[in-house]
Amino acid sequence: MRKAVTVALIGALSLGTMAGCSTGTTQPQETAMSTATTGVKKPPTKFSISYPTTANTGYHTRVDINNDKWVKKLEELTGTDLTLRITEVSKMSVMFASNDVPDVVGSLGTATDKAMSGSVEAGMFMPLDDLLKQNAPNLMKLVPKEAWEAVSYKGKIYGIPNWLNNPSRRATFIRSDLLEKSGLPAPKTVDDFLNVLRKFKEMGVKYPYGGRETLKYADTILGAYDVLPYKEQFELVDGQVVPKFFDVDNMTKALTVYKTMFDEGLMAKEFATTSSTDWLKNIRAGDVGIWSSNLVSLNDFRTNIPNAVKGAKVDVISSPKGPEGKSGYLMYLPVTSAHYINKNVKPETAAEIVKYFDWMSSDEAYKFFTFGIEGDTYTVVDGKIKYKEPTNKEEQEEQDHRGTLHSAHESTVNRLKMETDPNGPYILNAFDNVLAHEGLSGIGFAPDLEANSKFPDAASPGSDAAPKIIMDHMIKMIYGKEPISDWPKVIEEYKSKGGYEIIKEATDRYQNKKGVLLLGKKL
Repeated sequence: MRKAVTVALIGALSLGTMAGCSTGTTQPQETAMSTATTGVKKPPTKFSISYPTTANTGYHTRVDINNDKWVKKLEELTGTDLTLRITEVSKMSVMFASNDVPDVVGSLGTATDKAMSGSVEAGMFMPLDDLLKQNAPNLMKLVPKEAWEAVSYKGKIYGIPNWLNNPSRRATFIRSDLLEKSGLPAPKTVDDFLNVLRKFKEMGVKYPYGGRETLKYADTILGAYDVLPYKEQFELVDGQVVPKFFDVDNMTKALTVYKTMFDEGLMAKEFATTSSTDWLKNIRAGDVGIWSSNLVSLNDFRTNIPNAVKGAKVDVISSPKGPEGKSGYLMYLPVTSAHYINKNVKPETAAEIVKYFDWMSSDEAYKFFTFGIEGDTYTVVDGKIKYKEPTNKEEQEEQDHRGTLHSAHESTVNRLKMETDPNGPYILNAFDNVLAHEGLSGIGFAPDLEANSKFPDAASPGSDAAPKIIMDHMIKMIYGKEPISDWPKVIEEYKSKGGYEIIKEATDRYQNKKGVLLLGKKL
């Protein structure tokens, strides 16, 4: 028997606002697609489109995607005839190299992200400024300036984004049942944090802190000292735009804390080779005391961990503050994904494609992508929606796939879904009252710095990944194979292997205001 969740239909479609974050619209709107189909019925707009994914498994691999009920319903709602494909981001370069490029291409990140393989710069896609102004009134009203800039090149908009109004999305999780047993309060400082971890170890917790390879989703301490070594974590220092790991004092303090955690067994001795799969398995098994993840993962943890450990409780706490009062994790890019229209698409078709994306931010779209099809995944009884929540892996993957098809919308959190979710109020409160007060601002660039492609070992390969040169030394220092006091030498090595050119270009771009991204709070 599937679990049914009830929500007032009127309330569900009135999305309201959230501090720094909204999902959908705050007032009824007429969609571009419905406007286009009034009067004489037009034939469906035919076009091919790819949606990006990072996985080679899931619902889309088990079905005939173009005869799938979700695509068929999407076509009905939007007046389109889609030839759809799901493309792994890691294989997009093959798509471009083979010239097998659909009418509309979806990608994660910005217009000049590595996955786009220089296609925007090479002129493979059309600028959309005029098309958007003429055919996308909802998007022009809702999408923030920073998101448009992230999908632009040389002052022209090329992408239609999924965007973020709230760039702080990662949170610190804790086994609150263990914290209660410890008798300690939630940690507020780095010292408090270490003391809680020590108590957890004393209590027999296998991994007090959830360490992981390359410190991905294990960068709590780097955030506390504001030295995240990532792509959009540059800062202005004495007239130069430099990576935050140039802060020798705070970087050495952060590494010292990690080495203490390693030496005292407060995180796995094998953390440097712990894969994301094993890391998540350890958390779900109840073997981890404190870890970081995206806030919207709360449901996963509150479902799986109590199944493994009777009486386990999971909560979100404020991330520990460093000596300068900093805390939290990276501020995300203002876009999570975007779609680009092939330059060879006819103008009249391109206009209809833009209307297709404009519809995505309508109430009708949110209702479809969130709850699905009436009579199938939900019913309406006495004006209330009764939604059939997934009860197994396959159904969860199907729901996730439907969400993947939802383009051009505010993506911080699905507020409509939160209204039906037992943990929804908790998650929204955490966004408003925890994450809103933490997170690290930074400077980034779109298009990417040209020097990054020339010096890959010195360049950050992603928004939450450190340059290879930097991460290699960090791991060696945590393991005690190099003295932490040698960090100034690491900076000099970085400069000699391309860092100097990266800094010079970053500074020039910043001073000339060419494609500069200011992430998060005021710098």
